[in-house]
Amino acid sequence: MRYISYNFTVERKNSQFSKSIKNPESSAKSNGAKATSWVTVVHDDPVNLMSYVQWIFESYFGMDPEYARNKMLQVHTCSRAPVSSGSRENMEKDAQALHTYGLWATIEPEWV
Repeated sequence: MRYISYNFTVERKNSQFSKSIKNPESSAKSNGAKATSWVTVVHDDPVNLMSYVQWIFESYFGMDPEYARNKMLQVHTCSRAPVSSGSRENMEKDAQALHTYGLWATIEPEWV
């Protein structure tokens, strides 16, 4: 059996791209933008059923079934979807509630 080794060198020519990956908040802050509200984001996971995620959106957030299904499909296809926005304390409460249901949720600032 022969083994072939490959030597690859990758150079990033677009330094703006690498800066935005390292700290996306720094460019928004330097432009004078402020986080006026926060967003709770639900991430896709391989454990929970899509119908269960839709049920959580309907029961906890009070979404109508069609809107909850669209949000669930957004989570499934895009790997994440924002589900609520407001003050940081309320978003932390929402994220913690989603954790008790077994979903993976984070909070992020909403830059205006």
